[in-house]
Amino acid sequence: MRISKALKLALNILLHSRLRSWLTIVGIVIGVAAVVSIISIGEGLKQNVESRLGGLGADIITVSPGGGRAAAGFRGFDFGGEGGASSSAKNLTKKDILVLQNIPGVAFVEGTVNGRGDVYYLGQKATLQITGVDQAVYPYVTTSTLESGRFFNPSDYNVVIIGYNLAHTTFKEVLSINKDITIEGKSFKIIGVLTQSEGGNGIIMPVQAARDTIPDIGINNYDSIIVKVADVNQVDQILAEADSKLTLARHVQNKKDYRISSAASVQASISSITDTLTLFLGGIAAVSLLVGAVGIANTMFTSVLEKTKEIGIMKAIGAKNSDIMLIFLLNSGLVGLVGGIIGILLGVGISKLLPLIGIRFLFPGGGGGGFTTAIPPSLLISALVLSLMIGTIAGTIPAYNASKLKPVDALRYE
Repeated sequence: MRISKALKLALNILLHSRLRSWLTIVGIVIGVAAVVSIISIGEGLKQNVESRLGGLGADIITVSPGGGRAAAGFRGFDFGGEGGASSSAKNLTKKDILVLQNIPGVAFVEGTVNGRGDVYYLGQKATLQITGVDQAVYPYVTTSTLESGRFFNPSDYNVVIIGYNLAHTTFKEVLSINKDITIEGKSFKIIGVLTQSEGGNGIIMPVQAARDTIPDIGINNYDSIIVKVADVNQVDQILAEADSKLTLARHVQNKKDYRISSAASVQASISSITDTLTLFLGGIAAVSLLVGAVGIANTMFTSVLEKTKEIGIMKAIGAKNSDIMLIFLLNSGLVGLVGGIIGILLGVGISKLLPLIGIRFLFPGGGGGGFTTAIPPSLLISALVLSLMIGTIAGTIPAYNASKLKPVDALRYE
């Protein structure tokens, strides 16, 4: 029997058992839709994290005070955050910067300091995060972008760059470049405003100005050191060498009193976590596909019973066992295929709606803009192939039983 003829007969069986077939298809639809939507959420989360970490600079290494894993921001400060240094012990010094500068492959090294200060503008007061940076190095190290103005020049002193939120929401009047603000009794001119994507309710100024202005910053130590690598492909190698040289220079072989990490290494760790979480949730959703497979098998057994007499007639006029088996395998495969197509369409629809409705409650501030789902073509192809395979495998035993029916017994069946 030709494939086209077998497919036509299989489609006929599907169309003439509509209610039962569609109830079976619903099981596959739910399973495929759940898998597609959940994996799309995981992929979206992964891409979102990677884009955020990617913005921190894949060629950046951060050194911060305290033992254990690095927890400070990769740019060396938590711009607009509520806290100061990541550790109460500010034990990074100029000596550490010199050690790092002497490592081959290092392009720039910048020491940063953090503190909080009272900021005044037109009679209004706000206590804000202040970050001091090396103004000669900062333009080459930072991954931030400006909405307006410029970055620092090496000779700058009483000038500041402010975050977007500070410029637009902190005070009643919008702050813009060339306006003056007072910080701890000293006047500073605004030369730059960061873009909205940077957010931020803090202030960046030259490190010496920060030391001279903010009481709790101190005069010698740094809260973090930022290392920019010349070749991004050498980040891991330079990180290992920097760690080794800092350990020797600081005489802390037994217990490190600093933390060192790169955005790339953290990105890899988080990607691994999101992959595992997505796989776990996808596995849970796939259980419904197992239920759908049981439904297909049940429908096929029933279909074989209903078509027993027809099977006897086909065998009586010359149909082979392989022909009968092919018809019922194609029938079960069609059930899986139709369920897979509808399930994919439903899953894609759900994944598109999630950023607009449910995700904003799971990811505050993300809404539909900060977080999106992602649907790679490979996911859709895999889901379709999986649903087709489930349908075909679930129908194998019923199809085999149908092919083994004896013509005489089948014709007698009532």
